[in-house]
Amino acid sequence: MNEGITVVKISGHYLDDETLLRQFAGIVAHSDEKVVIVHGGGKEITSLQQKLNLEPRYVDGLRITDADSLTLVEMVLCGSVNKRLVRYLLAAGVDAQGMSGVDRGLVRARQLQHETVDMGYTGTVESVRAEVIAEMFELNVTPVIAPVSIGASESGILADPRRPRRLVAKAIGRVQGVSYRAFCADEAMRLHVEGYARNLPDGRTVEVVAEAGEMTLRAFVERLREGPLMAVVEDVDYRGEDPTGEFVGFEAVI
Repeated sequence: MNEGITVVKISGHYLDDETLLRQFAGIVAHSDEKVVIVHGGGKEITSLQQKLNLEPRYVDGLRITDADSLTLVEMVLCGSVNKRLVRYLLAAGVDAQGMSGVDRGLVRARQLQHETVDMGYTGTVESVRAEVIAEMFELNVTPVIAPVSIGASESGILADPRRPRRLVAKAIGRVQGVSYRAFCADEAMRLHVEGYARNLPDGRTVEVVAEAGEMTLRAFVERLREGPLMAVVEDVDYRGEDPTGEFVGFEAVI
């Protein structure tokens, strides 16, 4: 996949706005890049919870998905919301396919930890099968992903792709003197990632430290693996950490 990749998170607050959905679908249809769409649905989840006398619960702005709410959440996100968005995309000429993180084991997640509250089935992304997305792109299919994922016990986990994370990565190979850091900066600007890239003294490693939402960082890592035309990226070793919020923009450090 040499084309640019854009990951778009569309909030559930806008998914009942027909005008906005048509405009969004039109933008995707005319995009020159490969697009991965991840959507929410919190507004409709809350509405259905209230109709069923289930009290929505939040902590630090995040929804707590308990056992009673999990089936309802899956029904809304994987059903009505996902298919509505797919219909608008198809009408605009986008070959879109709806799915969730459960399908083909696309996204695995673990329970989100909190100091004082059991977050239930609210999770944080642990791994993504990027090859599934790559196969869809080969067929010119646009994935539309509901953020329901597989947990460690094969139960559903509601992953939050917006949750900020810190990426610490090392790109190894012919990555110095081939505009690799500038490439990182360009991709970071496009994906709205903040941080820096710098050459390490060994002459064959570029260190990249970046912060953004989890799904955005995973797309960023895929671009780090490809690199610019003259680069030969042998490996990208990376780990995730809690973000510090220290960065403003992205810098190619000299």
